[in-house]
Amino acid sequence: MNTATVQECETSSKEVPDSDLSNRMSYSGYLDLERLLAAQKPLSESPDEMLFIIQHQTTELWMKLIIHELSSVIAAIGQNHVGLACKRLLRVSRVFEQLNDAWDVLRTMTPSEFLRFRGALGQSSGFQSWQYRALEFLAGNRDLARLSPYTNDRYASTRLREILNEPSLYDESIRLLARSGFEIGLNGERESWSERRPPNETVLRAWKTVYDAPDSYWQLYLLAEQLIDFEDQFRRWRVNHVSTVERVIGMKRGTGGTDGVSYLRRGLDIVLFPELWQVRTQLEAGADH
Repeated sequence: MNTATVQECETSSKEVPDSDLSNRMSYSGYLDLERLLAAQKPLSESPDEMLFIIQHQTTELWMKLIIHELSSVIAAIGQNHVGLACKRLLRVSRVFEQLNDAWDVLRTMTPSEFLRFRGALGQSSGFQSWQYRALEFLAGNRDLARLSPYTNDRYASTRLREILNEPSLYDESIRLLARSGFEIGLNGERESWSERRPPNETVLRAWKTVYDAPDSYWQLYLLAEQLIDFEDQFRRWRVNHVSTVERVIGMKRGTGGTDGVSYLRRGLDIVLFPELWQVRTQLEAGADH
């Protein structure tokens, strides 16, 4: 067999991808790439505006996934499927790792580069993102006053109110404590879920029992640690946000009318799962942990 024949045999033995995709699902069609890749519409002549747009669009896509996963987690906890809830919380934490890494890309933009197109943003600002607000509401940071930016957005307003009418991630976790036999006082069935739940000593004692004997309450212990991991990643995202904004615009006011970095820094004091952080101070050596 000569060389040409060998090459023909090798070529014929290789898999050849389908090239005729008429009336069949294609990669581009499945992902709706035509619309997706046409969604970047810079309003200035600055080449750096494309980075800014894609950064924020991909963030919104990741947040859409987080909202989807957190809704699933809440439902799973409500049905006592703790293992499934922990698996999906782990996924959410890994998504936040992607969001945190993305700040490193945006930090390649210098202040002078940003100022070339900042005026084109008008009054648009990240704090107006209804998906970010949904994420906070799902986690448990709830405040009816935060609905005001969405008064004229019927879809966003309706979706956020739907979330506020149901238990948050932490509410549902506390209700799981009650179903597991722990005393949690009035935290299990509040008259309204729409306001943020204040820290509670009864809930703290319940979590301390779990942490003092993790082998006896293994699923609750794993859930608690996954909640902490989620909040830890969320905190890092907020810290990176503040650092990036200060690096790019300093202490200027935000485009949406906020006081910029100062506004973002106030968010760093938010604690989503207070008893799970407080319990660490109370743990003592010698317990079953």
